[in-house]
Amino acid sequence: METFDIEQINKLIQSRRSVFPKQYSDRKVEKYIIDQLLENANWAPNHGKTEPWRFFVFTGAALEKLGKYQAEVYKQSTPVENFLQAKYEKLLTNPSKASHVIAIVMQRQDSERIPEIEEIEAVACAVQNMHLTATAYGVGAYWSTGGLTYTEQGKEMLGLGEKDLLLGFFYVGYPEATIPEGKRKPVEEKTTWV
Repeated sequence: METFDIEQINKLIQSRRSVFPKQYSDRKVEKYIIDQLLENANWAPNHGKTEPWRFFVFTGAALEKLGKYQAEVYKQSTPVENFLQAKYEKLLTNPSKASHVIAIVMQRQDSERIPEIEEIEAVACAVQNMHLTATAYGVGAYWSTGGLTYTEQGKEMLGLGEKDLLLGFFYVGYPEATIPEGKRKPVEEKTTWV
């Protein structure tokens, strides 16, 4: 079995950060990097080898269309007394701040043999693979569950099946500045040995 540089792997995992659209520069992420994000996502673990992840990649003019669509859905589906102009503007403009936005979908298997939660977990593993790959390339990324996530309008926009789920949007862009180190409480506080 091939061996890997464990310290580099540990450093990569511990360096992963959410980098938000407002932190992106204008530099576009190269297609080969996006392709590698998707290829590595495809190698996530999944029960029953169902490979439930599906991805829709928005770039160029499609980013502006995505922003307009999700902002309008928000405007039309929000009661006037709850409508926030700042949220509308954020939904409208955030996609265009990214180099690419990847819609994250769980495609439900017809047989439903594997529990739905396990399919969702498999997609989350795929997203983690994308996030780690982005970090390795020096690219910022952020898994957003706002906007059209979990909505029928989002599913309709992507042509998803009734039992498929839109689990969010993975924003990708080069960071404008250095991203600060993260912090975690000690794992011992979260671990019980039995």
